[in-house]
Amino acid sequence: MDAGSRQGGLTLIEVLVALLVFSVGALGVALLQLNALKYTDSALSSTQVSFIAQDLLERIRANPGANYTLTSLSQAPASGNPDVPRDQDLFDFAEQLRAAVGEDVRASVTANGDRVTVTLEWNDSRAQGKDAQWQTLTLSSLVKAGSGVLP
Repeated sequence: MDAGSRQGGLTLIEVLVALLVFSVGALGVALLQLNALKYTDSALSSTQVSFIAQDLLERIRANPGANYTLTSLSQAPASGNPDVPRDQDLFDFAEQLRAAVGEDVRASVTANGDRVTVTLEWNDSRAQGKDAQWQTLTLSSLVKAGSGVLP
């Protein structure tokens, strides 16, 4: 062979190998992006539920004489009533939860003296990629100042 017959380009095999390496990398990036979106949705749901629970506790603090206990979200008033703050608060609570995480959300509010506990459960199966993956948030707080404590 003389020097004039040397090949000056890429062979088809080299091009196919480069295309395969690029495809695997692009697929990896796509899967990474998909997982990031799923976990972002899960984090958003958790954050929204936390804010809604904290909002209810603040409303209970603002209206300490009312009975806010619920054993189920279905016990919340079906419509709001601005003349009765407790009913309006529980209606808003239920509507906000359903809007944030769906209709199958579970909630309870219990009171033990001055301590109120809000327990929320919601289906996070979209982010977890499995059926019926329930997340739970329990938030407990004192809603009235005890004796010897300044308001």
